[in-house]
Amino acid sequence: MELRHLVSFLAIAEELHFGRAAASLHLAQPSLSQHLRRLERAVGVELVARNSHEVRLTPAGEAFLDLARDIVARVDQAGKAARAAATGSAGTLRIGYNFPAGQRVLPGALTALDSRRPAVDVEMFEMRTGPQLAALADGKLDVAMVYGRPNSTTLRSRRLLRVPLVAIVGEKHRWAGRQRVPFGELADESCVLFNRAQSAAMYDTILSAAQSSGIQLTIADEVDDPGATAILTAIKPIVGFASAARGAFGGSPGSPRTTSVALYDPVPMLDLYAVWADGQNPLVDAFLACLPGTPT
Repeated sequence: MELRHLVSFLAIAEELHFGRAAASLHLAQPSLSQHLRRLERAVGVELVARNSHEVRLTPAGEAFLDLARDIVARVDQAGKAARAAATGSAGTLRIGYNFPAGQRVLPGALTALDSRRPAVDVEMFEMRTGPQLAALADGKLDVAMVYGRPNSTTLRSRRLLRVPLVAIVGEKHRWAGRQRVPFGELADESCVLFNRAQSAAMYDTILSAAQSSGIQLTIADEVDDPGATAILTAIKPIVGFASAARGAFGGSPGSPRTTSVALYDPVPMLDLYAVWADGQNPLVDAFLACLPGTPT
């Protein structure tokens, strides 16, 4: 069964006249008749009855009509959707992001995208850097917003902003109430970190700052979920690490409260990047046009 045969059948059903139906499709009448015969062979029943006086649909043709219209309409819609996606004017964009990107980058970028491409749907997933890059490699994300520039020849990136890291402590911790502490004071504290695969750039920045301070961190716990880290620091005398944006958040209502303390000498800093696969994707291009920075 071919689409052109369905279109020919619909024209016949509309006109109930082979000559007018052929003219509406810019076909010769023998070609139209051939399309109908081939469709009827494919379906296995007679769809149109005709004699010298009239053309009419058979009961089978009447039953076939609405579904045939639906099939042709859906094919037309599919074509329009494909053309819209090819130009970046419609489709679904899957974006991964971390907390600072969600607070400082995405709101403005998505507002601009919606004003320029209102037919584009966006799916968002908050994840650490490692899981985002894995999802990007698996084709589950179109854009990742992560710490650090990936060392990959198949990925492109754009630096968006710099993010300072802060210490996170509970309200009863001896640092609570202090505005800032030198990084070297962490020598006397127990810390909670995460598996390096979760965010290699953040992990390495913390350890590099410790090395610059001439200290070695005491890692008491390893927790991969930022929310769980906040809970641990709220109930234990340990120090966690977070972006300044997450540290200022302080936790959701009803959860154990934490406070952030700025670190200096050195100030641990991270670069936040937008990352995407090298290749043509008009939806990604449309989103990138809404972001600050220059591709690298």
